[in-house]
Amino acid sequence: MSKRPLRIGLSARIYHPQPGATGLQSKSLQYLEQSVAHWVMSRDVMVFMIPSVSGDGIVHRSSIRLSDYPQYLDGLVLQGGADICPQCYGEEPLHPDWAGDRLRDAYEMELFHEFVEAGRPVLGICRGAQLINVALGGTLYQDIATQVTPAGVHVHADYDRHFHDIVWDTGSGLARLYPKMTRGSTVSIHHQAIRALGRGLRIEARGADDEMVEAVRLEGKPYVLGLQWHPEFHPPGCPTLLDCTPILDEFLTAARGRLW
Repeated sequence: MSKRPLRIGLSARIYHPQPGATGLQSKSLQYLEQSVAHWVMSRDVMVFMIPSVSGDGIVHRSSIRLSDYPQYLDGLVLQGGADICPQCYGEEPLHPDWAGDRLRDAYEMELFHEFVEAGRPVLGICRGAQLINVALGGTLYQDIATQVTPAGVHVHADYDRHFHDIVWDTGSGLARLYPKMTRGSTVSIHHQAIRALGRGLRIEARGADDEMVEAVRLEGKPYVLGLQWHPEFHPPGCPTLLDCTPILDEFLTAARGRLW
């Protein structure tokens, strides 16, 4: 009998109803970006979006708990999206646009801790990397452009066609995955970034020009890796961008329980 495919959970993005909206836009929506699901599925993996359970929903938390999911899923991917609310790391928003999404923060932090406690691997992408850092007690720059001097360009009108170089040292996990390389180009779209590291995290990569943190890894077990860039926006075989297949394979190997 063949082994079952891996089952990987994806956290949900959350759309909140807008004042005065009608129809679908008057509803709370939970969704994922197709490209991140397809990237994970490229290795014959089944992907399941994990919805949050809010107090105003039909299903109450007493019925379905986020702690139930690690029992049935082999790993978790935290996808990108809205800012993380600065109040999560003890600060007030410096601008109204940077207030973030407290509901999503609470949902994903609970999800992260449940998977870590269950020993399941976690991969964070963009916001996901920041979420991992804050969930472990770290802080963020609320806005790179106004808080870091000098700073490279991390947000651009070209969106997923904008890229910059990252570098890593010879003792990092990335060096193990890319033994003949010390740098690569990545699609990195963010105006916030990791400032003070969370507990147990070590820096895996930095921006080549401004040394902004671009990847973090949890020391020891379980497997936790945060990427500030978007590997799902790197076309397979692209000669100009870092091939992120080794990272996906490492995460999925951890999900199979063979890495440790």
